[in-house]
This record gives sequence, C-alpha cells and structure tokens, in this order.
Amino acid sequence: MSVRKQISEVNGVYFITFTCARWLPLFEITNGYDTVYKWFDYLKEKGHCIIGYVIMPNHLHALIAFSKSDQSINTVIGNGKRFMAYELVKRLKEMNKEDILDQLSGWVNKTERLRNKKHEVFEPSFDRKECYSIAFMKQKIDYIHHNPCKANIQGVKLPEDYLHSSATYYYTGKHGVYAVITYMELQDIDLR
Repeated sequence: MSVRKQISEVNGVYFITFTCARWLPLFEITNGYDTVYKWFDYLKEKGHCIIGYVIMPNHLHALIAFSKSDQSINTVIGNGKRFMAYELVKRLKEMNKEDILDQLSGWVNKTERLRNKKHEVFEPSFDRKECYSIAFMKQKIDYIHHNPCKANIQGVKLPEDYLHSSATYYYTGKHGVYAVITYMELQDIDLR
C-alpha cells in the first residue's frame, strides 16, 4: 500500500524525474521548456528551492529542496505535471499537431477517460529519491548535468553547453536560463 506523507513530515531534498508520455519529445516539439520554469517559479513562491535541473526534450530531472507544506510531494509533482500538460496540449493545438494530439488522446486509459481526462502528456508515475547527504546530492547533480552529453545532443560537448540546465551556474558561477541555488548554498537556508 502506498503511503502519501505530507511534506511537513518529509521535508528535505529530493531528486525528481518525470517523463513525457512514451518518451515523446514534447518539450522540444512545443518549445515548452518555459512551462517547467513557470512551475519552478510556483515552487519558489511556496518556499521550495530549486537546486539543479535539466529539461531534456522528453523528460525532466530536478533536485528540489522541499520546505514544509500541507501537501504531499506526490500532490506537488502531480499538480505541476497537470499545469504543464494543459499548456503543452494548448501549444500542440495551436501548432495543428493533430497526429500527436491523437496519440496522446489514445493513450488515456478507460478509468482516466471516465474522469474526463483527454490527453496522456506525461507518464503517470514519477521517480523520487531522497538525498540524505552532500555526497548523494553531488552525485545526482553530476548525473543531471551530464545527461545532455550522454544523450549526444547536437552542439553539446560540455554540460554547460546545454541551455536548459543548471550546469552553467555550477560550472561557471553565472546563472543560465533559470537561477538556482547550489546544494552547498542550501546549507544557509532554513526550510522549516
């Protein structure tokens, strides 16, 4: 049985991963990277901290320090995915990408369809790992930042070459597209 703890019980740093449905490159197709940044803004407004991220064409990895909240991490991530899904579908409609919209619609299961869900934009589940130590956070940040290099994305030889990543800040000290704090800077922040 799944236990859904409130963030107030499990505040801390988590490595989060979620994927576009069937690994479709929906962030790339819709140029929807900004939808993730808007979600990050919302998280910051709620007192959470973005420590690192990479938005790949078809998935997201993020290291997030969650402060106490009356919502579960599952709810926070689920609401974020829902917010992004609506925007990505809107953009697909504006782009007349009927073939992709038909695919996303066809992937909605019967139960979700009864709840009036129209498109399966993201895989239903997400992965989360609690980061208990600086060493584990560093390992996850390194993994996040090297993801575009391992994926052989054109023009990306070094982690800081990839636009939609926090690698620029970690490697050069200059913020990239989205400002983050490092896991070392996090020690100066009270998440209570």
